[in-house]
Amino acid sequence: MSELSDGLAVFVKRDCPTCVQVVPVLAEMRAAGLPLVVYSQDDPGFPEGLDSVADDTSLERSWRHGIEIVPTLLRIGGGRETGRCVGWERREWEDLVALEGPGLKLGSDLPEARPGCGSRSVEPGMAERLEIEFGDVAIASRPIPVGAYDDEVEICYERGWSDGLPVVPPTRERVFRMLQGTGRSAGEVIGAVPPNLVPCSVEKVAVNAVMAGCKPEYLPLVLAAVEAALLDEFCMHGLLCTTWFAGPVVIVNGPVAGRVGMNSQGNALGQGNRANATIGRALQLVIRNVGGGRPGEIDRSALGNPGKYTFCFAEDEAGSCWESLAVERGIAPGASAVTLFAGDGVQPILDQKSRTPESLARTLAAGLRAVGHPKLATVPGVSLSGDALVVITPEHQRVFADAGWSKQRLQNELETLLTIPGSELVAGVGGIAEGIPESFAAGSYPKFRPGGLLLVRAGGGAGMFSAIISGWVASGEMGSIPATKEVTE
Repeated sequence: MSELSDGLAVFVKRDCPTCVQVVPVLAEMRAAGLPLVVYSQDDPGFPEGLDSVADDTSLERSWRHGIEIVPTLLRIGGGRETGRCVGWERREWEDLVALEGPGLKLGSDLPEARPGCGSRSVEPGMAERLEIEFGDVAIASRPIPVGAYDDEVEICYERGWSDGLPVVPPTRERVFRMLQGTGRSAGEVIGAVPPNLVPCSVEKVAVNAVMAGCKPEYLPLVLAAVEAALLDEFCMHGLLCTTWFAGPVVIVNGPVAGRVGMNSQGNALGQGNRANATIGRALQLVIRNVGGGRPGEIDRSALGNPGKYTFCFAEDEAGSCWESLAVERGIAPGASAVTLFAGDGVQPILDQKSRTPESLARTLAAGLRAVGHPKLATVPGVSLSGDALVVITPEHQRVFADAGWSKQRLQNELETLLTIPGSELVAGVGGIAEGIPESFAAGSYPKFRPGGLLLVRAGGGAGMFSAIISGWVASGEMGSIPATKEVTE
């Protein structure tokens, strides 16, 4: 469509009382010989009685000229806009047309001023549709035709795009809106998603973020989570293939968690928070829909766990006396990051009586001893224990803080308490067939690999409970190592 010709242009719609009221003014301008073009947004036959009303029911003209209110009168000179009147303001209209009609008096029977109505081009959802149709938007995803009477949610189920819960149909408008949450190019490939190693673009992540129910401001977090999942050390392919319970647990640090409204306090590991629920779900949908990681196919978990729908929360940094998980893992203070941990279900730890750090540390160690199996430890060449994530609530952290214990001090104490005599780990001891060979009985072995015990603070302010999230087996050659990725906002 060519640019507006020099002169005057007015945008109107029939469904606007002010536009109807200014029809006589438009007739006056035409009768005075002014170079006026009238663009009608909703009815090419409106206004009646005027010759050559331009059809703008496609709204392309309105979109290109940023029309937000009708009527809007524009003056065009040299191919560009040189003046604008919004709504009906007699003095402003007369001033704007003065170059073409000096001294022309307009609308003597009308009030001095009257506000206009919203342009059709700014109706809900319309801005995105027009941007896609007429702008430089490059959405590469193939549209799926849907019949007028088809149920879009059911179609998503039928095509296998769902994790078992309803998904939000990813229309082009919704995907476009989601992409506004990042400055990264929609076509940027962020990696190959296992198990099928399919190249994954920012746009594909956005599609799945829409389906998960994310808001656009969550997209940078979802992108960081996907990038972390694709790191070799996290071993997403292996996590899918194992018969173990685990799936990705997403821990968010930094100011972005507060900006998007994540929950780090009461019920942080539970339901009820949109960001927590949908960011983790979007990651799982990317693995499913882009990489092909579907349960019963490559996903071979014997039981799985409910966190494989979504398991995502923020660390409560504001209330903590310890450095955050992200800072501990090399992220600069003040930056935002996500850490992925290959975790399974939540094991509660109750201790309402310990008032010394030594006693509470022993409670935590007793719970950690059971991770995987009480006889499972890191015995070179024989057995490996998975990592563990301990989520410490404020009341439990206060016991350590009051005694001046740092996070490192607690980690050191737990490592000491969890160095286990081989004689307790031998097969058959305690009437339990599981265990290591008798030849290792003389040694002592750590429950976890070095660096395999992670501590974060989260949860409500009342309740002397903490939680252990055990991890999948971890080593440099097999299993998963936690992965941290800074968030690009």
